Amino acid sequence: MLTFSFLTLFPELLAPFASEAILGKAAARGLTHVNLVNMRDFADNRHAKVDDTPYGGGAGMVIRVDVAERALASLPPADEVILFTPAGERFTQRTAEELSQKTHLAFLCGRYEGFDARVETLVTRELSVGDFVMMGGEAAAACVLEAVARLRPGVLGDAASHRDDSFSSGLLDYPEYTRPPEWRGHAVPDVLRSGDHGAVARWRREQA
Repeated sequence: MLTFSFLTLFPELLAPFASEAILGKAAARGLTHVNLVNMRDFADNRHAKVDDTPYGGGAGMVIRVDVAERALASLPPADEVILFTPAGERFTQRTAEELSQKTHLAFLCGRYEGFDARVETLVTRELSVGDFVMMGGEAAAACVLEAVARLRPGVLGDAASHRDDSFSSGLLDYPEYTRPPEWRGHAVPDVLRSGDHGAVARWRREQA
């Protein structure tokens, strides 16, 4: 089993994503487990306040490092503790393949102006899903969860179905077609209906 622990201020954003479709089936079969940790539970004050104003001034609020530390300490040891940040390495299919070999991944999902920079001392890795700005790390977490979980044995119906995926072999996936054979003047390529498996394989390689 691969466990994903997400430390977040909004676990309700990830809960439905993790419990539906293939991810939900994988969890039900004991192949993956998603642990949603609300950092407000570790605020250590009666108002569950996790953030404070930044030293030096400026707009926005910053999530406290001691809150993140207590939340992480509540977890079993993780193979990787990952922080979503614009400064992180770009998340790629190769990264997903590497992470899929682990047994426990913990992710820090920021909000507001992000975490106190000292949080970097608590993590083993920093990831970015792209050069754009979002309101928090939960959407990035959902991307990584799906990309990594689908690579675990047994999660997909066909064990070989991800091998020809875009980026898995350095190429994009080839185009797929199904019925009807012709639609509004656009026909399925003849080679795919030829029954010649060698020709089909060559065509798919060329298209990829």
